[in-house]
Amino acid sequence: MNKLTHLDSQGNAKMVDVGEKQSTQRIAIASGSIRMAAETLDLIAEGGHKKGDVLAIARIAGIQAAKSTSQLIPLCHPLMLTSVEVELDLDHETHRVLITSRCKLNGPTGVEMEALTAVSVAALTIYDMCKAVDKNMVIEGISLQEKLGGKSGHYKRELPV
Repeated sequence: MNKLTHLDSQGNAKMVDVGEKQSTQRIAIASGSIRMAAETLDLIAEGGHKKGDVLAIARIAGIQAAKSTSQLIPLCHPLMLTSVEVELDLDHETHRVLITSRCKLNGPTGVEMEALTAVSVAALTIYDMCKAVDKNMVIEGISLQEKLGGKSGHYKRELPV
């Protein structure tokens, strides 16, 4: 097993030095979902929520969160993202909003944390907007699905979430 890169030889937290790493195109894709009552999902689908378009606001929140990841996660580097996409799909069969984010950059470090943060904050935004009508919502399965670029190469999740 590889050692934890965010710890020095004494076990103290440190920010990884990426100054010598090669800049490459890096892409990360993450996903997750928020499960809710069927009526809550219908309210979102119909655009009938009094706070506004839940999906549009969650999408913007996810994009904004990806751009702010280094302010939220202490040892993350500030990154110059070249692209952030957040997709929100309604699954009426399971009463869930499925969330997928795709982050991209050209640089010396990966964008996994940005993709995961985008999904997390999009889900939290949906929860915040809908909690008045459904406090039983559950955020589930936030995980990295795929990563491309960098020294460690291509990673693709083998097990479904």
